[in-house]
Amino acid sequence: MAGFKGNNGGMQNLMMQAKKMQEEMEKTAALLDDWEVVGTSAGEAVVVYMNAKKIINGIELDESIVDPTDVEMLEDLIMAAINDGYAKADKVYEEKMGQYGNMGSLGGLL
Repeated sequence: MAGFKGNNGGMQNLMMQAKKMQEEMEKTAALLDDWEVVGTSAGEAVVVYMNAKKIINGIELDESIVDPTDVEMLEDLIMAAINDGYAKADKVYEEKMGQYGNMGSLGGLL
């Protein structure tokens, strides 16, 4: 009885395609490091700068909202701007990485 003779070329082609897709996914993920996202609150009196991977790079506060007697309000405004930025970062991430679905490392193929 002869052994199984699969289409080795087909499997090799599939693996090459999977590797190419993984490389494209890694390049796209690297772009997210440099993709600036801006979160705001209080009519842009609080501005938070971050990348699409949600790493905060800076915060700007308009002097008009700084009240030493109401630190809690300032904390709330900063948190609102961060959350706004996170929502925008999620949207960018989905737009850029969503095409790859939940492939991760291609189901362990690579």
